[in-house]
Amino acid sequence: MKIDSKGNIIVGSVAVLIVSLLLIAIFIITSINYIESENIELKSNNNFRYIVDDYSGSLENIGRESINDATQKVYNGLPVLNSENQIKKNLNKHLKTSNKDFEKRYGVKISSEAISVENTASPWKILLKVKLNIEKDNIKYSDIIERNASVEGLRDPLPLAKLTIASGILTYDEKIHYKNAIAGYMILHNLKSPQSYIEATAPLYIKKCPYDPYTHHGDPGVLKDCLDKGYFHESADGSCYLCRLEGKGKCPHYGFEVFIQTHTPLNNESLSCSDHVVFSDHYNGEKIDPTDWDSLILDSSHRKKYGLVGEDGQ
Repeated sequence: MKIDSKGNIIVGSVAVLIVSLLLIAIFIITSINYIESENIELKSNNNFRYIVDDYSGSLENIGRESINDATQKVYNGLPVLNSENQIKKNLNKHLKTSNKDFEKRYGVKISSEAISVENTASPWKILLKVKLNIEKDNIKYSDIIERNASVEGLRDPLPLAKLTIASGILTYDEKIHYKNAIAGYMILHNLKSPQSYIEATAPLYIKKCPYDPYTHHGDPGVLKDCLDKGYFHESADGSCYLCRLEGKGKCPHYGFEVFIQTHTPLNNESLSCSDHVVFSDHYNGEKIDPTDWDSLILDSSHRKKYGLVGEDGQ
């Protein structure tokens, strides 16, 4: 009986030990499977995150193309009545092409739609908002992504949008050659000395002026370099790029201005040569240097802004 009793006790202990080992083994196997499953999901999510980031990163270039398409429409002689809607339309077209490329490249289901096109605190950038939906391997992503698209390097749409190609404006040598377009505009609006703006020129491409603060234009050689390089300047009175597409010489947004340079021997008082003045505000200025054919015609406030005030304050 003792032997039997001892034998029973031994068998029971062995059974408990075996069950414990089985439970430990099950726990270990389950933990390993869980960890592997987590690693697979983490890897999948990282790959998915890369796709989203890649798509978001491409939006800046796509947006820039969409803005340039609107500018091209103006240069083709067609009006842009609502620049935000026009750019959204262009953007959606480019997004469809991009979506097909991403679906082929990454094997995802993707859809997107332009939500808005807006000004930013900087006149050199336009904010684009796009609703994005992506699905891959039962993982879904849906969000509104935002990117700023730069207008630097794009053509200035205002001259063509304001005066139209029928005015005789020409573009070459990275300049806008107004020919008789501004003079005709001034005659139409009963403005003085229209002959002063015959053969006037302005920069074709948007370039941000690096001379900050702008009073440095009064330093030796700076104004000449600015005119030679064709720089644009931030201005609370100048129109933003979106409004320039619509032919608005002035708007309520924070924009920029550029000098329309005259090339005339005349020393008549005429419109101050900042483009928002020529196309909207219509107040007069005088030549900085009466003896220089290429001298800018500026009013006192613009002379002060650019550090071009003489010893007499004029």
